[in-house]
Amino acid sequence: MIFRIKVFSSFSSAHKLNEYRGNCENLHGHNWKVQAEISCSVLDDAGLAMDFHELKQYLNSIIKTLDHKYLNELKPFKNTNPTSENIAKYIFENISKLINKKQVKLESISVWETDTSCATYSQQ
Repeated sequence: MIFRIKVFSSFSSAHKLNEYRGNCENLHGHNWKVQAEISCSVLDDAGLAMDFHELKQYLNSIIKTLDHKYLNELKPFKNTNPTSENIAKYIFENISKLINKKQVKLESISVWETDTSCATYSQQ
């Protein structure tokens, strides 16, 4: 038996894609949507996998470092192209450090550039 919960948040930022030919090689912005998903097999005494509010706080603490920034100028993306894939990986790695409950596993981070296009990172 596996329980999964998901929370969403969002941020706005600008980037340009290096080594890319097309419109996205130019500076442009997005209103990104981010989904964090955790799983567990044992609920806590309150019957929760994790409080939604707690998970959203973890997520927001990471994405606030990206909000209203030019991503190419941030240290994590100086030598890494700020693609949706790499942004998802960055958020995953950093939120993983915050979740300290042994029974809870961060499953994935999904990052939407638009309403119809997203990239997901997991370690499976």
